[in-house]
Amino acid sequence: MRVAVYSTVLLFTLSCAAPNEAPADLILRGGNIVTMDEAVGNVEALAARDGVVIAVGTNAEIEALTGPDTQVIDLNGRTAIPGFIEAHAHFTGIGRSLMNIDLRAARSWDEIVETIGAAAADREPGEWILGWGWHQEKWDAPPSPAVEGYPVHDALSAATPDNPVLLKHAAGSHAGIVNARVLEIAGIDDATPNPNGGTILRDGDGRATGVLRESAYEIVLAAHADAMAQLDAAELELLARREIELANAECLKNGVTSFHDAGSSFADVDRFRAMYDEGNIDVRLWVMLNESNEALADKMDGYRTIGAAGGRLTVRAIKRSADGALGTHGAWLLEPYEDHDSVGLGTVESLSETARLAREHGYQLCVHAIGDRANREVLDVFEAAYEGGEDLRWRIEHAQHLDPEDIPRFGALGVIASMQGVHCTSDASFVPTRLGDRRAEEGAYVWRKLIDSGARIINGTDAPVEDIDPLANFYSSVTRRTSSGKVFYGDQVMTRMEALASATTHAAYAAFEEDTKGRLIPGMLADIVVLSQDILSVSEDELPATRVDHTIVGNRVLYSAN
Repeated sequence: MRVAVYSTVLLFTLSCAAPNEAPADLILRGGNIVTMDEAVGNVEALAARDGVVIAVGTNAEIEALTGPDTQVIDLNGRTAIPGFIEAHAHFTGIGRSLMNIDLRAARSWDEIVETIGAAAADREPGEWILGWGWHQEKWDAPPSPAVEGYPVHDALSAATPDNPVLLKHAAGSHAGIVNARVLEIAGIDDATPNPNGGTILRDGDGRATGVLRESAYEIVLAAHADAMAQLDAAELELLARREIELANAECLKNGVTSFHDAGSSFADVDRFRAMYDEGNIDVRLWVMLNESNEALADKMDGYRTIGAAGGRLTVRAIKRSADGALGTHGAWLLEPYEDHDSVGLGTVESLSETARLAREHGYQLCVHAIGDRANREVLDVFEAAYEGGEDLRWRIEHAQHLDPEDIPRFGALGVIASMQGVHCTSDASFVPTRLGDRRAEEGAYVWRKLIDSGARIINGTDAPVEDIDPLANFYSSVTRRTSSGKVFYGDQVMTRMEALASATTHAAYAAFEEDTKGRLIPGMLADIVVLSQDILSVSEDELPATRVDHTIVGNRVLYSAN
């Protein structure tokens, strides 16, 4: 009813009152504007002023809002959509990855050793070398020697004797490999016991291979953090700000106008606030705090923020992890892996207390869960915390592999499935190896089953694990087609409108922002992406050629393609 009345008022205003209104700051005309509002549909033109949409309609209707200072963009038949909302990624991580060595394209362990060895030749002794994005399942041949399919550090250590080297796995902060220097600095040797919730991978003689999973990997991350802490405070601040600046630019280039940041510290939030005040961040951030329960209890009330910095900064969620990643055998499963004698690693001991804090202080709870056991445990915690009838909008981040019995629970409980379309096509080469065909088909990336059961799916890229590219994510969501051309259980595809909604209207809903974002109708934020072609109608083969031509935040054009 609200939308229908809105549309009637809109048409009356355009036909009778528009000539007397103040001119628009920005007009888009001559195109296909997808409003994502069923009652309005697609329109030819749009006008915005003071950061919000003020009118949509025909070219002639919107022309009346043109003034001497109005910026007019002729779409020339191109398509405009609401700005992409990146529903799960790591903002500072994107910037950090752009400052480190990208290993995603490497085709072998030998290639990685050669790349890192060449980098070491240009570094001062003792200077840390950081790389990221390697994945042993995506190499042309397995490494040799290997333990559980992973390389050992010997060749890397020989190539980098004077520099600590830390190479993050493509799974992100769940695993990595380090050289001998880092093992020494971190105090890890062959006799070091596995920490609770982590693995120091060892060969048949019990020797540490340099591969570390989950909490064991956190030991070397802490060692690197300690080394960084020795730098001058001003230099550290410059590095931290550079990460944010690079992430901001990368988002705008890819059409991302809002960003759900999956885990930041209080210090990160303080820096975001300062940089917004200085005009150095353009993208709108919705932040999940990743702090201990003790720290949250002490400070969370002072950090809860909605729409600060002129509607650009919201802090109202908590991030937790219930398991690791499937690629590193860290996802927590109900049954053992097909290719590994374990069920992964679960980390939910303090989750009930986090849930209590979230309820008490008005925060959403967002929990990383990839394996079917982890998802079930998280759903159980959520269900126990719910008292009925509440609109909490708690989320499971990833929800990659589900037991069929748990699929209907998302819709029944109102739990949002925060998933990543591109993970499906990126991981498809090894998912059946990890889970077996039956389990992969029944529960891996089951978007169609979740939607049909009444769940709401939102879509992100988990950048920098994957590129922050909503268009590649869209393509994966509607095709499930891998780079090799193989389709991964194609019956689970989203429709094109479902995939677009997962990155616009549904993502706005998941952040309690559906009244300001995700649609292009009067009163909504003028966050807009202009695409080179209509992703809702072009052929499947043409979709990958789509590019972002303009990114607009609050009616300001902040990125334009050459």
